[in-house]
Formats: sequence, C-alpha cells, structure tokens
Amino acid sequence: MLKDEILNALREAGGEYVSGQQLCSRSGVSRTAVWKAIGRLREEGYAIEAVTNRGYRLGETDEEKPDLFNAQEIGRFLHTRWAGHPLVFRKQTGSTNDDILRMSDEGAAQGTLAVAAAQTAGKGRRGRAWISVPDCNIYMSILLRPSMRADKAPMSTLVMALSACQAVTDLFPEISVPRTEGGDLRAGIKWPNDLVIGRAGEYRKFTGILTEMRLEETQIRDVVVGIGINVNETEFSDEIRQSATSLKLALGKRANRAQLTARIWERFEENYEVFEAAGSLLPLKDAYETLLVNVGRRVRVLDPQSPFEGTAEGITGTGELIVRTDEGEIRCVGAGEVSVRGVNGYV
Repeated sequence: MLKDEILNALREAGGEYVSGQQLCSRSGVSRTAVWKAIGRLREEGYAIEAVTNRGYRLGETDEEKPDLFNAQEIGRFLHTRWAGHPLVFRKQTGSTNDDILRMSDEGAAQGTLAVAAAQTAGKGRRGRAWISVPDCNIYMSILLRPSMRADKAPMSTLVMALSACQAVTDLFPEISVPRTEGGDLRAGIKWPNDLVIGRAGEYRKFTGILTEMRLEETQIRDVVVGIGINVNETEFSDEIRQSATSLKLALGKRANRAQLTARIWERFEENYEVFEAAGSLLPLKDAYETLLVNVGRRVRVLDPQSPFEGTAEGITGTGELIVRTDEGEIRCVGAGEVSVRGVNGYV
C-alpha cells in the first residue's frame, strides 16, 4: 500500500525531512496521492510534520492519540516463521474467531492471524459474550491445523495462556510472577486460561482465551485459538469492575499493543512447536506452573455433581488441575468439565 511505502521512507530517513518529490519518485505517484496517504497516516495516529520546501518528517507519536495499532506496526515487531502469517487486520469486525473460521473454509494456512481493534460480537467461554471496547485493547485469533488426536488439541488453550503471560512479563520487567521475590505487581494464569494481574494477591482478570475446534468424522479439521486482552482500557461496567482490569490500570502507563501482539505470537510459535512435537504439556509444565496463581491456594471446584474444596498443586501433562482435597485425596480436574474459583474470591 502507498501509505506503507511512505511510512517506510519516513522511518528510513531517521527523523530527517523527505521532500514530497522524493516520495513521489520513490512510489511513482502524484503529489496529491502522497498528500492523501500522509493524511491517512495522520488519522491512524502517526505524528508527521510538514514544512514548506523541506518536506515531511516522522515525529514522535502524539501521546494524546491512541497507540498505533495496525498491520504495519505489528509487522515491525513480528519475527516469526509461521505464526501470524498472513496477518489480516481490521479496525472492527464481528468476531476474530469467526473471521478465522471463514478463512479456514477458504483454504487458509496454519498461522493465519486475524487481529482487530474492536469486535461487535466477541465470544467468551461457555457461550458468554466478550465485551469488546474499541481502540484500546487487542482482539485476535489464529488458525491451527494440528497433526494430533482430537482429544489433545484443547491443550493449545493452555499453550496460549502460557505464551501470552510470558509475553507480558517479557515486555514489562516491573511485573513479577507468582511466588517469586520482586516487585509487588504480579501477573499469572488462573487455571486454565485466564490471565490475571494485581498486587498483594488481589488479582483481577485482563485476558480471556477461547478455543474452538471442528472435526471431520474423528479427524481435526481446524482449531481456532482466540484471545482478548484488556490493554489500555480504563473504564469497566459495574458488572465486572470488581473482577476485571487492564494492563494500563495495573502498570500506570499505556502499553504498546502492536509490540505486545508480536511478542505473544513469537512466544506462541516456540511453545506450540514444543507442545505439538511432544503431544502433551509435559515439556511446558514447569513454565506453566511457575505462572499459575492457583498453586498453593485454596480452590472451590464447582462440579454440579459433587463440588468440593482443596488446595491446588499444579497441572498434569494433559492440563488438568491437580487438587488435594481436605481429606488428602488427589483429584485431577478437567477444564471442560467444571469451573474453579478461589474459596474467598475469583482466584
């Protein structure tokens, strides 16, 4: 696209001015076309200065505008072989999971990624709606075509949770992980796939993950892993205010969505290949448990047949939560069967 070519030219100039004629010659277009492309870049939040007889210069991002979130920005940071290629970005869509399902039907390859700045029909687990605030969060889904038995594919949800949490702690060194020395701000995973963040153990959710799988007879047709991340949101409805938060609220500063998006898929590509080769979570078990906030905490297993309480001790190689009951019995809880909550709250 013309605007991408112009943006690259301005970046290559390293803060120096580039004349309109240079941009025209480089792209083979008219000055009017360059001017219109500059206008579109400004609308997306790029601070581009224009000076008569000198040309255009890429300045600092205007802090009063939304952080820059588009395919061009994500591509700047993305260094993967297959995860996120191709990347389809939309300012708004119904559901990125549905977008990927449609693209899969059209023959899209594994790694195809749908990213949106807003959703109008976001989906959560157990048929719930995922509230999608525009222009401050991340909504995205990836297409997988696993070479494994259908009963193993749901473990990719835990791989996604691990990867996203690792990406957050990679980019923000002020965030510690559960049960380690460090600052008072900690982030982790609430089993099986919610990402939470907070201080003094008062965790709130900022990320949800939804995995959908389709079969052809007993074989996997495709798997879609969707993730929604509250990044720069600052206001929540009364219904979820006590349990939800965002990275911005936790960190006290705005986060770069494009950089976080890219880092998540770098981590996911690495972890997913390990998981697929092993056919289980065993090689990732220690890394996952390091981030699991439930470990050592009292939990209530909301099994409609026989609810019980106990202490979470970790996960199995297939992603089940290991719980020691008050009677000393070890029970393994499957994510598709029940919900788990803290005895005195969400975690």
